[in-house]
Amino acid sequence: MKKRAIVIVIDSMGCGAMADSEEFGDDSSVNTIKNLADATGGLNVPNLEKIGFGNILNIKGVKKVNNPNSKYGILKMKSKGKDTTTGHWELMGLVLDKPFRTYKEFDDRLIKSFIKDTNCGGILGNYPASGTKIIEELNAEHQKTKYPIIYTSADSVFQVAADIDLIPIETLYEWCKTARKLLDELNYGISRVIARPYRIIDSKPTRIGALRHDYSLKPPKDTLLDELVKNNKKVLGIGKIYDIFTGSGVSEKILTKGNTDGLNKTLEAIKESDCDLIFVNLVDTDMLYGHRRDPFGYKKAIEEIDSFIPNFLKAMKKDDILIITADHGCDPTYKGTDHTREKVPFIEFSKSYTESENIGTKENLCFVSDEIRKHLL
Repeated sequence: MKKRAIVIVIDSMGCGAMADSEEFGDDSSVNTIKNLADATGGLNVPNLEKIGFGNILNIKGVKKVNNPNSKYGILKMKSKGKDTTTGHWELMGLVLDKPFRTYKEFDDRLIKSFIKDTNCGGILGNYPASGTKIIEELNAEHQKTKYPIIYTSADSVFQVAADIDLIPIETLYEWCKTARKLLDELNYGISRVIARPYRIIDSKPTRIGALRHDYSLKPPKDTLLDELVKNNKKVLGIGKIYDIFTGSGVSEKILTKGNTDGLNKTLEAIKESDCDLIFVNLVDTDMLYGHRRDPFGYKKAIEEIDSFIPNFLKAMKKDDILIITADHGCDPTYKGTDHTREKVPFIEFSKSYTESENIGTKENLCFVSDEIRKHLL
């Protein structure tokens, strides 16, 4: 029988500060899972609980179980970063020796080149900001000028926002492609260019997450995804996986319109796909709730994921493995709006497992790629 690996990344679901978190602007209190559970009266995740979620660390509302028949533990991040690209690349075996660069503002050389090459006429913003806040601040001027809103954050990102009822979505995407090209040619070392479309809904600028698009750097070396494809295995990327790896090593892709859509498409893939690796990113925990410091929304998102677990397990074949993990933290109870430098949880379950294994704390996220390689190759 063909073996498959299903990897679900719950974006930003960290489980405690890394020892070097202060180097990244975070203190030792950051702990996405524990703090949001404490702040909301506890998590209700009976299905994750059954496969060992509560055995990883103390989480309010989640009990430890004696025999979850899974591998469970904690993974540290070895790469120097706390962003999506760094986390996902390391999960697939690529550790970055140097962090991506971050900027508080972009210099005249880049901005002037962007304006010239896009013929956009000018830009607004050019400072670190919450995406929700900056479009509220600059929307009126955007409506007058039609200039794109440019902003960054503590992460390595160049973000471009526009009202897509004013600026066609295709134009926004072209602006982002131009930014990606310039950043690479001029060696700015930025991890991602992100298109941030929005519309005016009920008189309020509202981001349209389903139309967001990421333009990432190409991985500098092959990852496990490339290794799998070279060994005649097929990789299905669900959500923003294709974007994160710029398509490298991804045989098929399925885009999603948020977590509910992503969970339904993951279930369909487990039932029907013949791909050897089904690799999923569930982004709402990070994008909608972590960055917006909404612990109650984050709790609801995790509980929705939990509700799909029984159907995932039912659809899995005996020799399939299911890995549930994260890529970094984004503690919704912490100050600011940025990611937090955290360890991440790890659960690996299969119907064929008859014993439990506490793996303890591993030194890097590459443990995930090691487990997949061992299973598939």
